[in-house]
Amino acid sequence: MTVPHNTAILGVEVPIAEIEKELRQLWEVDSARTNASLMNLAVYSEKEGALGANSDIVRELTREHACRALLVGLDRSMEERSIRAWITAHCHLAHGQKSVCCEQIAFHLTGVSRGRFRNTVFAHLQSDLPLVFWWQGDLSPVFSEGLYRRIDRLIIDSSEWTKPCENFERVLTAIEENNIIVQDLAWTRTYHFRLAVAGLYDDPLALESLPATKQIKIHANAAHKHSALQLLAWFTDLAGWERSQDLFSDDGAEGSYRFAKKNGDLVDVEITYDSDCAPIAAFEVLSDDVSIKISRDEGGKHLRHELIKSGHHVDTHGPADSDVSADLVGDQLSRGGKNSLFRRILPRFIQFLSKDCS
Repeated sequence: MTVPHNTAILGVEVPIAEIEKELRQLWEVDSARTNASLMNLAVYSEKEGALGANSDIVRELTREHACRALLVGLDRSMEERSIRAWITAHCHLAHGQKSVCCEQIAFHLTGVSRGRFRNTVFAHLQSDLPLVFWWQGDLSPVFSEGLYRRIDRLIIDSSEWTKPCENFERVLTAIEENNIIVQDLAWTRTYHFRLAVAGLYDDPLALESLPATKQIKIHANAAHKHSALQLLAWFTDLAGWERSQDLFSDDGAEGSYRFAKKNGDLVDVEITYDSDCAPIAAFEVLSDDVSIKISRDEGGKHLRHELIKSGHHVDTHGPADSDVSADLVGDQLSRGGKNSLFRRILPRFIQFLSKDCS
């Protein structure tokens, strides 16, 4: 069940009809508390123990991101239809004086939703604030037009999906029909890799070598295949290369791709996967005389940036993305934006997935 055995972590259980009344009383108890909210943050999961784990996550997120949090745990496998709710506040000391607090409402539902989710949960959104919706795990029938038309920003983690092609088809429909902003944590895991690659290409020697590129090597964790493919989609899209139609690109070994440059020359790509490495362990671009490589040790907090050419060697370090999903969500909330670059590379990335979906 998604509800924890010890519900005290969720706060005080309240009747559904009295949630707002009980929240008002919560603030009246202590005048030293300040209620802060810049957005609605909904966290949805159908996983066992999700409500308790997500309450801990929200407690940390509210240190930097003021919100009204709505946690939803749904057990669709149970025949009996029920709904329970708990309220609490996550408070953090501001400047050693007043506590700045964020409201949290946790819902536990069982049985087929049939609109209860939208009608009950969304009735408690702060209507003048945007809705950021973090969907955990595979998309289920609950993810429908009636839900996503209310969402301003959808956060997913496609690395968790068992049916990525089916799920991405649903995401594309939501983008087309509602123009929602989508943030995939698989994409977020590549952020500092992308910054590092772009930074090395500020060097004139690297930039001059781009048209002469012959090979790209990516080493990634097997659990983060989507991050590797999204990184590849980003680089090849910006380079203006297109997938080659020769036999190698479509019927070769897993992780083998080939691209054609505008002048007709080919670039071979090899992606290798490992179970004991960082999500993205290395990204290397090779031409005859220039090597550009970004690498990270497993669990490492920094990336190594290398540019090697005869007589010229750049070797620097920069930050790495967190391996913790909650930290990545916090990073996305801090950056904001419309995430248009991800939307741009999404069709190319999905094309890479097509071999796995046929």
